[in-house]
Amino acid sequence: MWLAGATVVDGTGRDPVANQAVFVEDGRIARIGGTPPAGAEVVDCAGMTLVPGLIDAHVHLGLSSDIDASMSQRLSVAELAADMFANCRRTLEAGFTTVRDVGGIDAGLVDVVAKGKVPGPRILASGPILCQTGGHGYLAAEWEPTHDWPRHDIPGLRCLSLLSDGPDEMRKNAREAFRRGARFLKLCVTGGVVSHHDELTDTQFTVEEIAVAVQEARARGTYVTVHAHNNEAIRNAVKAGVRCVEHGSMIDDETAALMAEHDVAHVPTLAVVRALVEDATRSGLPATIADRAVSVEQGQIDAIHASRRAGVRLGLGSDLIGPHQDRRGDELVRRAEIESPMAALVSATRTNADLLGIADEVGTVELGKRADLVVFHGDPLDDPAIFADPDRIGLVVRDGRVVERRG
Repeated sequence: MWLAGATVVDGTGRDPVANQAVFVEDGRIARIGGTPPAGAEVVDCAGMTLVPGLIDAHVHLGLSSDIDASMSQRLSVAELAADMFANCRRTLEAGFTTVRDVGGIDAGLVDVVAKGKVPGPRILASGPILCQTGGHGYLAAEWEPTHDWPRHDIPGLRCLSLLSDGPDEMRKNAREAFRRGARFLKLCVTGGVVSHHDELTDTQFTVEEIAVAVQEARARGTYVTVHAHNNEAIRNAVKAGVRCVEHGSMIDDETAALMAEHDVAHVPTLAVVRALVEDATRSGLPATIADRAVSVEQGQIDAIHASRRAGVRLGLGSDLIGPHQDRRGDELVRRAEIESPMAALVSATRTNADLLGIADEVGTVELGKRADLVVFHGDPLDDPAIFADPDRIGLVVRDGRVVERRG
């Protein structure tokens, strides 16, 4: 397939190249520029912009339904699965060819997408979140006995979290997460916005508990990322050896400098906060959740600037939850308002690929890499709203195969 005439933004941060051609063969980028070989399918991309396949480094495909109805077991397994499958398809159609699921899905969902039985992006998943009793990630009702929490699991589809109190339980559950197919581990070390039993200022897990998870991850050649808002918990996590911080809404200059010193990355999540502030009930959550979200929104913006000043690697994640995850590109739009459209795109491509450990395969438009590509009608660097408009996507290619084509 010969994609001709587009302006190519290669994901490295270099200036766009106008009227460029990209040749795709055997699922990879085989040539950039030149003339089409005999027999190639020529696709006219004149007036369009070609970028690497987008990567969302913070998704929850297992939370694709109304949250409260899902957690109270008022939805059938069939409906939950249908919502997850639809979310996978919408994610791919929106130009996201790879996602990192940071808690909730079973390896079963990863497998059916990988086998092509359900259309969706490449999925790297943490499996169940590791959280403490009563901590973030534990969404049981106040009256529900703690020992009933595992009854929310749906083997082969979803396991939101494993309660891990003390180093021994942490080690056991880390191993259990890997047994279930986890590619890395996700821990919650502070309270969260969508929490029933804690506050954002709560610090969760001891350094010793976190370090056990890090030890188990390193034994498998992978890493730990943490849900974290306050600085005390982030410093604990860095001391324990984690490699990435999700959200980080209270990161200050001192904490950012510590993260940079230890090469700990930061994945802000702005889209979900905006969605919850506007209407938390659309995700199946109480309207009062918006009050927590308001306090986090400006904090994340300030934390982005602190991380940039310190030289922390900044990824990009949407963290969308509930049934309305059809504008995943809003995360790039929000980041473009804070930094620049190019910075947002690099975070969503090259940097995210690096954070996920797959930068040798995807993330940039370079020879030999997998042909994960998105072609937009118009120029999203000039008009970032294009990133979040599915109607402006002309072509989505994953592993060299066209998975979405419009106009």
